[in-house]
Amino acid sequence: MKFVIVLAFALFAVAAARPNAVEIVRQNSDVGVESYNYGLETSDGTKKEEKGELKNLGHEDEAIVVHGSYSFVADDGVTYTVTYVADENGFQPSGAHLPVAPAA
Repeated sequence: MKFVIVLAFALFAVAAARPNAVEIVRQNSDVGVESYNYGLETSDGTKKEEKGELKNLGHEDEAIVVHGSYSFVADDGVTYTVTYVADENGFQPSGAHLPVAPAA
């Protein structure tokens, strides 16, 4: 009986320690030989979408090109979104809250 009481107390303590547990509310993925895409959304408002595909398959300049976005709700209550491209030119993020480099 003591074990049951201790176990119940331990479970209650764990539940109380995680009052804002985040759950996955949507998840999808499709992975192929030459491309993939996936998406994820959690109960706290976080979202992630991404698609990638091989470019110039079988050639010397073969590369993967990725297009995606992610968003999250910050501590200030504002939802921030970043969209990006990642390819042979590197990672190129953009978002209303991100600084922009001056024109060269």
